Amino acid sequence: MGLTSNKVLALAILVAVVLFGVTIWLWPRLARRSWRAVTGRIGLLLATQLALFAAVGLAANNSFLFYGTWSDLFGQEQDMGVVVDHSAGGKRIKVVEKKKLDVPGSSRPATGGQIQKIVVAGEKSRIDSPAYVYLPPEYFQPKYRKSTFPAALVLTGYPGTAENLLKGLKYPRTAFMQAKEGRMQPMILVMLRPTVAPPRDTECVDVPGGPQTETFFAKDLPKAISQTYRVGTKPRNWGFIGNSTGGYCALKIALHHPEQFGASAGLSAYYKAADDPTTGDLFHGDKKAKSRANLLWSLDHLPQGKSSFLVTSSKAGEGNLKHTLQFIDKVKAPARVSSIMLDSGGHNFNTWRREIPPALEWLSSRLSAS
Repeated sequence: MGLTSNKVLALAILVAVVLFGVTIWLWPRLARRSWRAVTGRIGLLLATQLALFAAVGLAANNSFLFYGTWSDLFGQEQDMGVVVDHSAGGKRIKVVEKKKLDVPGSSRPATGGQIQKIVVAGEKSRIDSPAYVYLPPEYFQPKYRKSTFPAALVLTGYPGTAENLLKGLKYPRTAFMQAKEGRMQPMILVMLRPTVAPPRDTECVDVPGGPQTETFFAKDLPKAISQTYRVGTKPRNWGFIGNSTGGYCALKIALHHPEQFGASAGLSAYYKAADDPTTGDLFHGDKKAKSRANLLWSLDHLPQGKSSFLVTSSKAGEGNLKHTLQFIDKVKAPARVSSIMLDSGGHNFNTWRREIPPALEWLSSRLSAS
């Protein structure tokens, strides 16, 4: 059973409850002052507390996905590196694994869709990054064999893992169910983390003399996906969505590259690049580049393209409400802006799970397959 399995969590809870009951039952018998009785009391208390801590820890990990597997938890991840050919004729995407969705009919891609784990080699940025690609069932059905599909890049926050998007935030399952219910069109999702040069948080900017992260997301990744899968190359074919740091990246890159992305959604996004020990010096004294990384400044000083933006916040619990309202106020035609405002909701997975279904529905309405 996997680390994030509900069976493992249920077993841990059951063990904690049983040990608690055993402690209450045996406590009168261990009330003596003999060394055996004292040792027994200590042993029962330690076992019960360890079981309780394990249950709480597993529940927290299932919610936030700090670790995806047992080997990840114990630092024993065995996945080998993947060699990617960077020659002129080499493919920019290599599929390294195929997975089923946790949906009815998942044994057949034409019924349940498919998730492919890939490695992307950035042509211009020279960045290599793993990612997951969700392909909807229609992608494998004969009547759609010549059809193209809209696609969206999906980013986690920092320092999240791409697995969070599959297991914690359930993007593929949500997209599958909403398309099945007719709430959105079938879409391809390209899911990864913004940390393409770990452990550094590059804030999706092109760092002078460092990782060219903006180029990777704005140019290399869409091009590689369109060359490998049936996705168009026009702005109306491409969307971008993310939470926290991923939300900032989605809004910023779509704002700066309307020629590539027709719509973007920032869930609990902030609006200027962070500056802390995890980022290092991102701009090397370039004041123009630093200003450009401030989305509110960009809206005031740079031309706004025909892009659609979705921003989210909450009246209580989020720290971005003030700047979100400023962002909304600064978006001008031909750009458009929409919002999701919750009455309450913190900067966490529970909040984003409430926002993802309507955000994907909105994103789908702004994109087209052809």
